[in-house]
Amino acid sequence: MTSTVTENPAVVAAAQRLAEAADTGVPAAPVRDLIGGDDVAAAYAVQRLGVRRRVESGARVVGRKIGLTAPAVQRQLGVDQPDFGVLFADMDVRTPPADRPRLLQPKIEAELAFVLSADLDTDEIDARSVRHAVDYAVAALEIVDSRIADWDITFGDTVADNASSGWFALGERPLSLADFEPREVGMNMRVDGEIVSTGTGSACLGDPLNALAWLARTARALGDPLRAGEIVLSGALGPMVPLRSRAHVHSEIRYGVETLGTVGFTLEETA
Repeated sequence: MTSTVTENPAVVAAAQRLAEAADTGVPAAPVRDLIGGDDVAAAYAVQRLGVRRRVESGARVVGRKIGLTAPAVQRQLGVDQPDFGVLFADMDVRTPPADRPRLLQPKIEAELAFVLSADLDTDEIDARSVRHAVDYAVAALEIVDSRIADWDITFGDTVADNASSGWFALGERPLSLADFEPREVGMNMRVDGEIVSTGTGSACLGDPLNALAWLARTARALGDPLRAGEIVLSGALGPMVPLRSRAHVHSEIRYGVETLGTVGFTLEETA
């Protein structure tokens, strides 16, 4: 990403439109009229401006999120490639509700998260090499959101909007990659006791470690490689569903007949 792209008036205008939607809670028109629907450099330039704005206001970066990895989610949103965004500490649902970013039109999906023990800043990055950089995995829920009205998004819109990020919830049980293969896990997600989404590790770019490797290569190419200690939400294992106030969500990650980890979340009425 060059400074020329970042300083492009259309990029600045798109970032301002999304920031106003986040501040006011009123979803905005898509930004593709400003940056196009598939201009990757411009979309990530808008995202970078939004991240810089949050950091300058005191937000702390804790990791990244990979989006659009499952075919089911790609079909839902009409896109055909993954993207990524930035995770901030105040997106963690353990943060008091009043201190989290505002939600406008949330949905929820279940996935695996990885916590890194080493930087991923080398020329050779693949699913095998990233395995050694993972400290542990954990069951996760991502509360995705869009500042774009009615989720009327193209690839450019969602990338610009920090990959349609919202909040995230992490399970409490750390999972060693020595004990399971991420591509072979199964997932079910319940809302108020009813199964609303199921999936497998192989739905995430064939293997959640493939998604992590894709992110590591992409982030490094953009000059911001993944670092030890970062959390990476690796991408949905099944379809996302709308999230209503007071809904209780519970997800289970299985490996064969064994339950590896669980994670739960209830959307507060005031969110």
